[in-house]
Amino acid sequence: MLCSYGLNGWNILNDWNNRKAMPYSTSNGVKIYYEVSGEGFPFVMIHANPFDHNLWMYQIAHFSTHFKVIAIDIRGYGRSDKPTTPFSLKEMADDVLGVCRNESVNEAIVGGVSVGSGMALLLGLDHPEMFKTLILVGGNSGGAGSIDDRIHGYTKVGIEKYHIQHLKELVAPDFPETKLGKYLLNTFVERDPWLSGESIGQIFRARGGTDMTPRLGSMKVPTLVINGEYDNSLAAGKRTASLIPGAVHKVLPKTGHACCIEDPAGFDAFVSEFLGAHGFMPAAPGKPATAKG
Repeated sequence: MLCSYGLNGWNILNDWNNRKAMPYSTSNGVKIYYEVSGEGFPFVMIHANPFDHNLWMYQIAHFSTHFKVIAIDIRGYGRSDKPTTPFSLKEMADDVLGVCRNESVNEAIVGGVSVGSGMALLLGLDHPEMFKTLILVGGNSGGAGSIDDRIHGYTKVGIEKYHIQHLKELVAPDFPETKLGKYLLNTFVERDPWLSGESIGQIFRARGGTDMTPRLGSMKVPTLVINGEYDNSLAAGKRTASLIPGAVHKVLPKTGHACCIEDPAGFDAFVSEFLGAHGFMPAAPGKPATAKG
């Protein structure tokens, strides 16, 4: 029966079988799911509350042409474990290091959104020899604000009601009412049965309990901070960029906190320009990127 598929059908089936063998890192005792796309210099992508790795869907599609993109479901989301006991932001950052060990990554670009930017910032501060550039979306270096409201929403109001409300608050005011906006936000709501309100609450506690602001002056890694025009972290992102030596700050018009999914073309242009300035974008289209020097 397989012969009737033809060569193209066999390739599709083989690709599906490969995708079913989903990669996990378990080096820190928590099962962390991730996906790898493309080849070249590693580009690690860490998503925000309350999304999963698909927050980076457009960037995975684009940058996997040039890089080995490693997109992670942080603990509490997607196909990763949902621990409900307390943990720290450092432990969440260590999950990323575990994925890097799995993939034999010794050097990488790292990008993060919201809590993901906090993890990326901590990785850049603690491991400058490994992470060669930082892309921080949101970029708050202090303890995240309004965590009590978020924790109450996920643990008391409930995921079914609160998740979509939270998602809408993280984009520009008109985005949820557009056809594309409704569709994209709903892709994350469809995964509500996978989520645990208690686990999400622990993520907010971990982020809220970590202030990296006093360390920003010691950052040795080239850093780009991106905020949306309507981003509730805009002021905090500006402050972070002002305190990191040589950091670049960009504001993406007509977008919110989740600007990478609202205006991927504008967002990717910021990232490509920054990576190009540091020698990470290939000169010729379609060629994998390599590290500068």
